[in-house]
Amino acid sequence: MKLSVVIPCYNEKHTIHEIIAAVKKSPVFNDGTATLELIIVDDCSTDGTRDILQSEIESQVDKVVYHKQNQGKGAALRTGFEHATGDCVIVQDADLEYDPNEFGLLLGPILQDKADVVFGSRFSGGGPHRVVYFWHMIGNQVLTLLSNMFTNINLTDMETCYKLFRKKVLEGITVEEDRFGFEPEITAKVARGRWRIYEVGISYYGRTYEEGKKIGWRDGVRAIYAIVKYNFFK
Repeated sequence: MKLSVVIPCYNEKHTIHEIIAAVKKSPVFNDGTATLELIIVDDCSTDGTRDILQSEIESQVDKVVYHKQNQGKGAALRTGFEHATGDCVIVQDADLEYDPNEFGLLLGPILQDKADVVFGSRFSGGGPHRVVYFWHMIGNQVLTLLSNMFTNINLTDMETCYKLFRKKVLEGITVEEDRFGFEPEITAKVARGRWRIYEVGISYYGRTYEEGKKIGWRDGVRAIYAIVKYNFFK
């Protein structure tokens, strides 16, 4: 199996080397479970990340795509999905909040032919979780509840970064949201497609805003809009 890892990247000069090394060291690529295709989409970084990618990293990965202007995470993933050729595709943020050592947890239901899409939940399972923002947790739970009410599926963490798809699932989906509205949009579309969805517990090493966290309250408002739009009008 070939697993395409798509990394949307914006202003991550302090973590980009470390996350690429962590992906390559993931046990699934060293025990014969999967072969790696690593795709990075730079969303017009301005902090020197682009220079690092061009001078040091391009030769270490399969593909680096550069956006000419900043568009958002959803737009970066749309670009990455278009270039992915693996049997399965997983989203990996360029920061260090999610651990690539856990790719095997998400691949499990796929390899057992039980799932077509697997979500990694920060709110289930016994892995370590950094204690950060209370209201972010509440916001995530509210958005997940609202999404579940419209999709009639019972996720615990709709907003998670870790989403793994069989390539055939993505081939039937056009990502329209440019920013963090991607999460409720893709959830609505895979639910409507009647794909087999599983959820596994993962660990979480959250960042503070001082450390580079980017999502804000406006993204929460957009997520509500996206939940309604892609469940009722698309």
